[in-house]
Amino acid sequence: MGLMEKRDNNADVKTVTQINMYIKGMFQRESMLSRITVKGEISNCTYHRSGHIYFTLKDKTSAISCVMFASNARGLKFRLAEGLSVLVRGSISVFESAGKYQLYATSIEKEGLGTLYEEYERLKKELEAKGYFDPAKKKPIPKYAMKIGVVTSPTGAVIQDIRNVSYRRNKYVDLRLFPSEVQGPGSSESLIKGIEYFNTTDVDVIIIGRGGGSLEDLFEFNNEKLVQAIYASKKPVISAVGHETDYTLADFVADLRAPTPSAAAELAVFSLVDFDNKVDRLETALMGRMSEIIAAKKEAVLNRKKVIYSLSPMKKIESQKKELKFKNEKLKNAINDRLRDAKLRADKADDLTSLMNGVIDKKKHEFHIKVERLKGLSPLEKISSGYAYISDASSHSIKSVEDINTGDEFHVTLKDGEILGKVINTEKREDLWQ
Repeated sequence: MGLMEKRDNNADVKTVTQINMYIKGMFQRESMLSRITVKGEISNCTYHRSGHIYFTLKDKTSAISCVMFASNARGLKFRLAEGLSVLVRGSISVFESAGKYQLYATSIEKEGLGTLYEEYERLKKELEAKGYFDPAKKKPIPKYAMKIGVVTSPTGAVIQDIRNVSYRRNKYVDLRLFPSEVQGPGSSESLIKGIEYFNTTDVDVIIIGRGGGSLEDLFEFNNEKLVQAIYASKKPVISAVGHETDYTLADFVADLRAPTPSAAAELAVFSLVDFDNKVDRLETALMGRMSEIIAAKKEAVLNRKKVIYSLSPMKKIESQKKELKFKNEKLKNAINDRLRDAKLRADKADDLTSLMNGVIDKKKHEFHIKVERLKGLSPLEKISSGYAYISDASSHSIKSVEDINTGDEFHVTLKDGEILGKVINTEKREDLWQ
């Protein structure tokens, strides 16, 4: 009776754990699976902080999950890398809590690079030699893109991440989705159609992308025709494939590579807040500059008005009026100074005249006194008073009887004439004037 045969008895109903344990026992009873060596390429390798290594071993058509516990990983002499071809020895069993089988690796030997990775490297070198990755040929991403075309899966997390970031940065951005396959055979053709479609529209930039994955999951983004389509695009293309450590040929040929789809949205969509702040700063700077220019122009106009006014007839007339007024004031001041000086001189002359008159009056008085004295001493004054002047024939004054002899002639001068006489006799008196 089979394990899953329908029973009416509830005792035959199995739990999930019982099922997984049963299947695990089947794996353990199979001798080939308990000690096996598997050849394949490393993909999706993760070094856990516990020391365990989780990875996928794959070939062209299949893959198997693998784990190497820390106790065995410590003896590994090289680091596992994407695309590395290896021989993995271990056992295959069921991981019960997840209900899946996996290869438990006890040792790993390096065999060389896998065929997918070799193909990737070959095509990369070939396209690089043709100039597909030349930085000088990359188109600039518009700084203020408003219409953005996105080529990706309509159901994956990528488009939602791009929408969330885009609308957070700028709610007015116009996101346009071209639904595309992003994994598996033929998905590159879908991606190419999306790029070609958006090149016929008015979008400002195109984003192509998907989430992370293994080398084979992302291998369609290494398709040569897709690389050529991105290179030929007239619209700038941003590649956002996988995680930050994942690189595809689409990343190298794109005009800009974003480490993640969310980062692509950050790079493609400008922040409305930053834009508004920048506009405010530019407006402030512009207003300040305009104020400076207007002030400079006003000053230039005023200077020109001054020049024109300085050359105008009215300015010359006003200048001559001012000069005439100045000269008139100067002349008035000079006349006033002269009048003041003349008055001072006149005042001084009056003072001098008064002084001179005083001196003259004094001199007159002194003169009158002297005249009166002289009158008192003058013979004529004496004569006019009744006295006479007697002189000899030689006109010598006769002051004494001794000055004349008997018989000499003499002259007597009176106030009104002269008398001629002759001495008859002289008589001297001793005490006449005593």
